[in-house]
Amino acid sequence: MTEVFRALGDPTRRALLDRLHQRNGQTLSELCRGLGMARQSVTQHLGILEDANLVAVVHRGRERLHYLNPVPLQEIQERWISKFDLPRMDAVSTIKKRTEETAMTKRPDYVYVTYIRASAETVWDALTSEELTAQFWGHSNVSTWEPGQPWKHVRTDGSGIADVTGRVVKSERPTRLAITFEDPAGGTESPSLVTFTIEEYKEIVKLSIVHENIPTAEDAEAAALGWAAVGSNLKSLLETGKVLPQAPWDMPAQIRDAQMRARD
Repeated sequence: MTEVFRALGDPTRRALLDRLHQRNGQTLSELCRGLGMARQSVTQHLGILEDANLVAVVHRGRERLHYLNPVPLQEIQERWISKFDLPRMDAVSTIKKRTEETAMTKRPDYVYVTYIRASAETVWDALTSEELTAQFWGHSNVSTWEPGQPWKHVRTDGSGIADVTGRVVKSERPTRLAITFEDPAGGTESPSLVTFTIEEYKEIVKLSIVHENIPTAEDAEAAALGWAAVGSNLKSLLETGKVLPQAPWDMPAQIRDAQMRARD
């Protein structure tokens, strides 16, 4: 966590994170506006934030879009805050989120980044394997994985029920997979888009998960919990051969129950 605290120790870097919290996915030019410093200096600050895994960069053509990655901050919260005063902090956070949701006009995005000791092919195959997704995701991802073809997120209880469906938008093994998440209620909202980008470096890969066009802020919060759980379980499976001993998607409900008991 040394790099995280070093990155957070500078007011300019904290200001950059605040800007990304207000509007994710900004270019370097957008982030430079109003800072009163040279473009090169802003680039250096962003580099430190990226090295600390607080900022993730997604390439769109010639543009580099910067996204706030909350995972290191979540780790700090779990280590020092949750064990001491989580109920009160949770209440304050809920009020803040509701205020922000009222002011939000754009459908939110979410970015998750993790590093896995595996090859790019291994990560790709895990994301598209019915057997492996059943282990680390709790559902089987079923598709031919050809662009334009449907995919289904099928329960593993033998019922054959698909809780999520969509289409394969891009399928470029082993570097990129993009799929839509359709509205399960069959509404008229345009589908959200999830892009998995796999970048290999020596013995590890950087896996970036970008979830765009999420319908509501509440859905974005659920996506943040969900992708963190899936990413952690995938990393554990590929690095140790076993998924986490506790299904991570069950943890939020358990934590909320504990908080309610604490309040009572």
